[in-house]
Amino acid sequence: MLCCRRCWLTRSLLEVNISAPQSTEAKVLGLFLAASGGHLSGQEISRRLDMSRTAIWKHVQSLRRAGYLIESSPRLGYRLLARPDRLLPAEVHSGLRAQVLGRDLHHLETATSTQEVASRMARAGAPEGTVVVAEEQTAARGRLGRHYFTPRGGIWFSAVLRPPLIPQEVPLISLLAGIAVAEAVAEETGLPVQLKWPNDVLIRGRKAVGILTELAAEAEAVAFILCGIGINVNQRAADFPEPLRATATSLREELGREVPRASLFRCVLEKLDRYYQSFLQQGPAPVLEVWRRLPNILGERVRVATGKESLEGVALGLDRDGALLLQLADGSLNRVLAGDVERLRAA
Repeated sequence: MLCCRRCWLTRSLLEVNISAPQSTEAKVLGLFLAASGGHLSGQEISRRLDMSRTAIWKHVQSLRRAGYLIESSPRLGYRLLARPDRLLPAEVHSGLRAQVLGRDLHHLETATSTQEVASRMARAGAPEGTVVVAEEQTAARGRLGRHYFTPRGGIWFSAVLRPPLIPQEVPLISLLAGIAVAEAVAEETGLPVQLKWPNDVLIRGRKAVGILTELAAEAEAVAFILCGIGINVNQRAADFPEPLRATATSLREELGREVPRASLFRCVLEKLDRYYQSFLQQGPAPVLEVWRRLPNILGERVRVATGKESLEGVALGLDRDGALLLQLADGSLNRVLAGDVERLRAA
């Protein structure tokens, strides 16, 4: 039983929504955001953060270098005029409520792959909850080594997890990640989302989110898991390569407007953190229950390519380990542990 190996985690779920430690820059940014465009004197910031005026000035300068437009007046103080659309730690940490995910956040302008960077960090001892986010990736990959299109305007990140699992239980991480992202997208945008087993989130039938989980294991124990998540946020239809335009979409294309990425990213981290803690404490049952309750492909005719064979049938449900239960044309039930799912039109 999963719960037996997690009995050391006894905290109530009501206790996990604690604020992540914030950098001083995030705290300064938080004061600017709370001021809603009004002025803040250096003396007021100094009093509230208990630091010198000189230190405040240095942190303001750091925010300016990161792209924040901050006006200063000798008589009125500082005023935030504009914020960059970048997933900077100060932006994400401002208001972040999570126990583990994102407390240690590394922002990159460009990366070959956040999975690659996170893997190096994990092997060097990066703590659980470490997150690597990039504004763009040049060599991102999805399942089966496929190239993944990840230009600027999306949210591309990888999280390091170190759960007390055996390798056979790792696919459940993909399911809970899908739930977290689907709920965050629906909450932040109001768009209709649908979960496609095992690791995609669809909007009106087209892919908006991809999830890739990879693990490093020793014997029968997981050393760490890399949970990579890519969200198409502010790309335009013309930005997608021609082969993807019929099957992929972005939140901007579906909404008709840009989506604030930092707010969405923060929401994703918080929900991923909450479902991860729930999984560690209670096992897979609550995660599977939520997955089944959200809009999904269950009940639809699908084709599943497993690598060894291609199966067609009706997606009936999920087994206790997250496997897809597929009813074939002859009425037999097939358990699919891994594969690519293609939705088929009804006959």
